[in-house]
Formats: sequence, structure tokens, C-alpha cells
Amino acid sequence: MGVYEELVERGLIAQVTNEEEIREMVNAGKAKFYIGFDCTADSLTAGHFMALTLMKRLQMAGNQPIALIGGGTTMIGDPSGRTDMRKMLTREDIDHNAECFRKQMERFIEFGEGKAQMVNNADWLLDLNYVELLREVGTCFSVNNMLRAECYKQRMEKGLSFFEFNYMIMQSYDFYYLFKNYDCNMQFGGDDQWSNMLGGTELIRKKLGKDAHAMTITLLTDSQGRKMGKTAGNAVWLDAEKTSPYEFYQYWRNVDDADVIKCIKMLTFLPLDEIRNMESWEGSQLNTAKEILAFELTKLVHGDEEAEKAQQAARALFGGGANSENMPTTELSADDFTEGSILILDMMIKAELIKSRGEGRRLIQQGGVTLNDAKITEPFASLTVDDFGGDVVVKKGKKIFHKFILI
Repeated sequence: MGVYEELVERGLIAQVTNEEEIREMVNAGKAKFYIGFDCTADSLTAGHFMALTLMKRLQMAGNQPIALIGGGTTMIGDPSGRTDMRKMLTREDIDHNAECFRKQMERFIEFGEGKAQMVNNADWLLDLNYVELLREVGTCFSVNNMLRAECYKQRMEKGLSFFEFNYMIMQSYDFYYLFKNYDCNMQFGGDDQWSNMLGGTELIRKKLGKDAHAMTITLLTDSQGRKMGKTAGNAVWLDAEKTSPYEFYQYWRNVDDADVIKCIKMLTFLPLDEIRNMESWEGSQLNTAKEILAFELTKLVHGDEEAEKAQQAARALFGGGANSENMPTTELSADDFTEGSILILDMMIKAELIKSRGEGRRLIQQGGVTLNDAKITEPFASLTVDDFGGDVVVKKGKKIFHKFILI
């Protein structure tokens, strides 16, 4: 089986142009492809896994990745999948985020001479002359076709700024620039990017002729893909300072039964033969599959040692043992106490387990908060300094554990 056929069987491919040519190039290790990452935060999330593991798979098969950092496109912000305009970041924020992305990507992809490349579209987009761009590129785009694109249609009722309307042209120009200057012949992205990506393919053909072999592949991003990397409304980060290895492991350990095998196929490097044997698993076997998924992905991001620690801690907790050694921990100081006591709600807010006291009160009323194995029934229950002689562990719902210590 070639690597392209493997991508298809793993459920990664949604739409393609020139499929036979793409299959031949990818399987022969002759694809030089790019995936773009707009740096809207200072860490990649678990939602980027599909792209990162794809780049790694293709590089292992001899193909050459280009990781495109969106220092320029982030200045505008992609309207795809958004109901409102993204927060505008400063150039300094974007440069900082881009450097954080670079460090995290190096864990997955091998950069260097003849290997993967990392480029930043700020290097060409920010120097463009607006009138020259309109003359060179603007004539290649039909406004009617752009308005029919899904990424714009869903925003028309609430309003789409002209600022964001330019994003498709910027992304299309990226592929055109990379094709001309880096011999990049292929682009990958999520299926919500299909319209933007086709814009790049068509721009190359209109500017350079029909014989220009520029190809587009989109990755499958169904309901699991869209929610992947988020839990309880918060992002699951690859930065251990933002999401600890234990929390990261727990996120994947808690995926829905219906999604676990699909996630193993898409995101891990386990052999397909091994995964096929798991497809008939049910009941308690699915918990084993979830452990496999969580361990493999935690190992990819944080290394073997942290994955082992996270798994041991999770097994102790799931088994009722309360081993808190590797549990996410929040430190409390005297400043957090008022007259010697602190509300459990305020502890949970400080640990970002809840966003507000109102949310916490509702959770307590529903029986969803436990303190050291005792269910909390009083919304305004509090602890004193003396209560912190040993471990203080708050459990939110059935699967989220958090330790508090007094320093």
C-alpha cells in the first residue's frame, strides 16, 4: 500500500484535484507541499494534530513539507468557520506566536537542508503594493464566485468586512508565491479551506498557464475534526505550560466511544493492521483503545516519560486510587484567602475549571463537584488554611481531577 492509499484508509482525505497525479507524486516521494498555520495564539492546539501528523507521514515517505507560518495572513484573520471577526493582533504578538509555533513543530518535523522548510508569509505579503496586487492578482478573482464560497456565505447575514474579504486573495497568493519561488507543487488544508485553496490553484493556472501542475488536497474535518482540540470551551494546547501532559492525556482518554477508533486511525502512527483488529472492539475494550490513543499522542507531544507518568496517574484515578503525584496542580498563597478561608468556587475559577461562580453553583447543584471523595452540596462551601495539611483534590464531573496546594 502506498502512502496515499494509507491516507485514504485512515480517513484523512476529503477532496482532491488531479487525484491520479497526486497519488503518483505522493507515493513516489516527489511532492513538495505546504500547510499553513495562522499564529493567532502562542501555542499550537490538539486541533492541529491532523496537519502535523500528515506532514510527518509524508516526510517519512520521502516528500518535502513546507510549514508556512502565517505572519502576514494573521494580520487579517481567516473568516472560515467564524461567526464574527477575529481579534486583531499586533505585529509583535504575531512574531512571538510564530516563534512558539516553530519550536513546537520541530518535535514533529525534521527541518534542514533538503528536508522540511519553514517560511513566513509576512516576508512577501507585508511588502506588497496594494495597487500592484490588484493589477496582478485581483483580475484573476470573480467576486461572484468568492461570495458563493462557503467561508463567506455563512457570514453574509451577520456581516463580512472588506478587511476579511481579502483573506482568500492572500491565501491564494501564498500558493502562487510558493509555487514560483519554492517549487511547491501541492497544498494541504482542512476541508473548510477548500474555496480558499482552489483560489490558489486557479491563480497559478491563470498566471502561469494550464500546464502548471499545482494540486490541492483537503483533509477531512468532520464534526470530530472541528471540535478536536477543545474541551469545555477551552483549547487543549501542545504547550505543557498551558495544558499539562496529564490534562492532555486525559483529554484523549475521554473521547467519545464512537470517535476513538477514528482518532487512532487519523492521528497515531500505529500500523493499520493493528488498528483494523480494534474496529470490532466494544464495551470495556474501548477503554483500552482510549488508553492507547491517549498514550500515543501524549508520547508524540511530550515524550515517553511524560506519557508514562500521565498514564499511571490516570489509571490510579480511574481505578479509585487517587494518586495525585502527576495531577494538574494549582498553588494557593495567603493572598488568595479572605480572613483565613477561600471558597471552593474561587479555587476552581483560579484553576480555570470554571469560568464563573454562577457556572460553579450550577455544577454543584447538579452534583458535579467532589472534594477529596466527598460530594459538595453547598455552593458557598469554603476551606480554611488548616484544611491544607494534606492533598486537596477537587473532582469536576466524572473525569477531571485537580490538586490544590498551599505555599
